[in-house]
Amino acid sequence: MLPETTDVLVIGAGPTGLTVALSLAGQGFDVTVVDSEEAGDNTSRAAVVHARTLEVLEGIGVSGRLAALGIHAPQFTIKDRDRVLVPVRFDGLPTRYPYTLMISQAVTERVLLERLVELGGRVARPYTLESLTQDGEGVTAVFTGGDTVTAKYAVGADGMHSTVREQAGIGFTGGRYAESFSLADVRLTGGVPADEVLLFFSPAGLVVVAPLPDGGHRIVATVDEAPAEPDVAFVQALLDSRGPERDRAVVHEVVWGSRFRVHHRVADTYRAGRVVLAGDAAHVHSPAGGQGMNTGIQDATALGEALLVALKGDEGALDAYAAARRPVAEEVVAFAGRLTRLATMNNRRLRPIRNLVLRVLARNPVFRRRLAWRLSGLVYR
Repeated sequence: MLPETTDVLVIGAGPTGLTVALSLAGQGFDVTVVDSEEAGDNTSRAAVVHARTLEVLEGIGVSGRLAALGIHAPQFTIKDRDRVLVPVRFDGLPTRYPYTLMISQAVTERVLLERLVELGGRVARPYTLESLTQDGEGVTAVFTGGDTVTAKYAVGADGMHSTVREQAGIGFTGGRYAESFSLADVRLTGGVPADEVLLFFSPAGLVVVAPLPDGGHRIVATVDEAPAEPDVAFVQALLDSRGPERDRAVVHEVVWGSRFRVHHRVADTYRAGRVVLAGDAAHVHSPAGGQGMNTGIQDATALGEALLVALKGDEGALDAYAAARRPVAEEVVAFAGRLTRLATMNNRRLRPIRNLVLRVLARNPVFRRRLAWRLSGLVYR
């Protein structure tokens, strides 16, 4: 049941919303998480947790649990079919997590929720936000059916189509990629490793092949029009035209699949009075580089710390949060956009030039190290 009052009301029980709540739980303040779905999603969606994200999650006691459940991938490689363009190693980075952790978002959410319950937190479901108003004292949220909650602060962690952002009157500046994205979790054999993330560049579009803990692989690809439910033949065609050639990857089963269109947008501001945004409600971008959920979780830990200060009377901490995190989102959007444009370059004359430039750059250990810092998120320490 929804309480009538709470200190902080978090709209959205994905990784971002749960992490905000965890950052506040056990600190002497009441936090309520509300979600419109009857249960958490059991699909994998985001499947990458980077080193910096694991570092910031240490403070709420879940990094070790996550690390024990996922695949530790020490290398990310950019390829053009069988040709290696840029190998990026993480195992030399100065962190306790010198790898990319491959783990289903469903598992990440489960671990976060279990920890929240351990600390006495709660998630109320299903409640759909209808309106959000505020004054100098607090925020009043009205949900479908008439339930009303009053809070000192409200957090919008309700995704790209955020009702909180809309109700707060915050713009969402940017655009949309022309391509759609196909996503599939598959069982396959052949020329893909079990502990390495591969990004294949191709004139037909990019394809990412990444291992999952259950022995499967995550496939993400740009296509003109992705099918609602990709089948074996569709995914096989993607890998045959974009993936390895010498040792062909053979798809045996599609466990789950979906499609989505990607925008590149950043909220005009992260704060409107007592309403604050985090995660996809504040920024969205291409999945190239696996930065989306990671940036949201890092938002969430920073916002949790800022809310603790604000609840003690210093609202300037919320402005500091917005000032620190919005530029990070702009950097991430730009980086993911560059990767996407490089990967989808289909000009036959420019493609070999691109490949040559990348291979020359990749000989420079400083370039490879900088890319590792960027992908791992350690650059945002």
